[in-house]
Amino acid sequence: MNTKLLGGQGEDVAEDFLCCRGYQILARNFRVRVGELDIVARKEDTIVFVEVKTRRGNRCGTPGQSVTWKKKKKIIQTARWYLRQYHMEQMRCRFDVIEVYSHASEAWDVRQICGAFEEDA
Repeated sequence: MNTKLLGGQGEDVAEDFLCCRGYQILARNFRVRVGELDIVARKEDTIVFVEVKTRRGNRCGTPGQSVTWKKKKKIIQTARWYLRQYHMEQMRCRFDVIEVYSHASEAWDVRQICGAFEEDA
């Protein structure tokens, strides 16, 4: 399976995971010139920007460890665009990473890292 297909499936799994936990999905694959947000969700009074990382294993570290300082900066900049575009600048926001592990048995393991990084990253 190619990485783009695996990544898309991981985002589907992450979306289902969030919905089952009471999150409202506002957007998927929100793109602007600066970058892309995998999932934008809302839980109560908080907008949650979610970076989804899908892997078949953790031989090269956990999926969350692949979210570099540079990637965090792009996510934050893109989140600012999103908030401005939808006039949500005053909303509380959080940056999460969801790690999705694909197994040969077609089972998925999901781990949400709430507040994985801050805006000053």
